[in-house]
Amino acid sequence: MKKENVDVLVIGAGPSGSVTAAYLNKHGINVKVVEKTKFPRFQIGESLIPRCMDNFKEAGLLECLMQQGYQKKKGARFIKNNVHGNFDFSKKHGDGWDWTWQVPRAHFDKTLIDEVIRQGVSVNFETEVTKVVFNGSNSVTTVRQANGTEQEIYAKFIIDSSGFGRVIARQLGLEAPPKIAKHGSIFTHVKDIRRPQGNEGTRITFEIIETNVWFWYIPFSDGTTSIGFVGPMQWIHQFKGNHTEVLQQMMKTSPYYNTQFEDLPYLFEPHKVENISKNVTKIYGDGFVLTGNSAEFLDPVFSSGVSFATESGLLAAKLVIKQLHNEEVDWQSDFVDYMKEGVHVFATYVKEWYTGNLQKIMLHDKPNKVFKEQICAVLAGYVWDKTNPFVRKHKHIIRNVAKMIEMEENMLK
Repeated sequence: MKKENVDVLVIGAGPSGSVTAAYLNKHGINVKVVEKTKFPRFQIGESLIPRCMDNFKEAGLLECLMQQGYQKKKGARFIKNNVHGNFDFSKKHGDGWDWTWQVPRAHFDKTLIDEVIRQGVSVNFETEVTKVVFNGSNSVTTVRQANGTEQEIYAKFIIDSSGFGRVIARQLGLEAPPKIAKHGSIFTHVKDIRRPQGNEGTRITFEIIETNVWFWYIPFSDGTTSIGFVGPMQWIHQFKGNHTEVLQQMMKTSPYYNTQFEDLPYLFEPHKVENISKNVTKIYGDGFVLTGNSAEFLDPVFSSGVSFATESGLLAAKLVIKQLHNEEVDWQSDFVDYMKEGVHVFATYVKEWYTGNLQKIMLHDKPNKVFKEQICAVLAGYVWDKTNPFVRKHKHIIRNVAKMIEMEENMLK
């Protein structure tokens, strides 16, 4: 069996793996990436948030993305009963990027990993991890290629960026119940031939069907659009038939978008994902760390997936470099505690979205300008900025502001 020695093995070639590998390579680390699938491959998570732009830039991957002509995302719109809540990233609390992209992930992910390869990183596609054995911090990973050939990769450290493949989590039995309610999703792409002109047709929109159910509209620059629903499994299961028939029935529940997509063929049979939230018991150990969706995934409502994936991938790469240089690394405080700060902020926003409290604030007809700017900064992904009260006091502030709105409404009545 062929053997190979590397400093760091990265499992997974998505955005987290690409950022991780690019940063390590840039700093002289011998890194190898193995990826189970062949790119391009379909992937959900097509709406980015501005924070991830910082990560792509630091990893040396922003320039290749700038050349692709992806649809710019300058904010987000939320609709319920024809009431609109518009959030403009240029009008947010604090510094940071005020735009990002809406991207077809198959093209986007391939653009990233192609650039990583161009920069000199060894990447093996159609290569599945079948076994991982740790000897202290050193590891031996057995992989199987598409032709059946097996190989052993010896590494000083493994960074698991395998996303929902969750390779190390499955190997070591680290799966845990999700922290967020069990929701599912069904989605596809369409050729958006009735797309409105101008800003109306190009901005990402989340339409609230019920407090716990929402529809996404994510238009791409090539004229196609991603559409999908997220809701409790019991809501999804009320619709009968194949996936196409189910999504067609769901579209009739959308007052705002049903006409635009009525009778349009879907570009592929809709994908259905049950219980989309994920969690693990721990995200690091002797010789490994989990990044991105390999560690935890909350809910797609605020598009945080790629941002957390790249944030954790970049931070993991920095800490691994320190460790390989025999510098002391406290993975709990430097990695786990830092990442969980951001995750906990977003988790609060997801939970309060589904209680209806956050929806009440975001759709208020006379929003408080400062509150809106501070919430907008969270939606942009700047969830570690302690100067923002909606970050610092996230556990209570949303409920308190929603309560104020209720009291105000009751007084007017």
